[in-house]
Amino acid sequence: MVSDRLSVEVVFAAPDRQMLVTLQLPANATVRQAALQSGLQTYFPELNLAEAPLGLFGKVVASPDTQPLEEGDRVEIYRPLLADPKEVRKRRAAQAAERAKQQGSANRR
Repeated sequence: MVSDRLSVEVVFAAPDRQMLVTLQLPANATVRQAALQSGLQTYFPELNLAEAPLGLFGKVVASPDTQPLEEGDRVEIYRPLLADPKEVRKRRAAQAAERAKQQGSANRR
């Protein structure tokens, strides 16, 4: 027998705390609907669930407004990046190169 309801989890992690909510939703619910119905914005007022990037089991969902859920799915709400990881790596590599250059010139004296 096919159920007209499904059980899913919605999770969000801030730097200092995290929360997981289990929901019972209609069988045709979408990823975005699960996030909106989670109530997590009550605990994390900085969340804009209408626009936040969402994923399922660690993979970003391209169209969360239309992606249907399946029984047992875990909807993840992602925080915006504070810094571009590529830029951080470039900056770190440049700093390491500069330190190596300075140590090399100090050793030649």
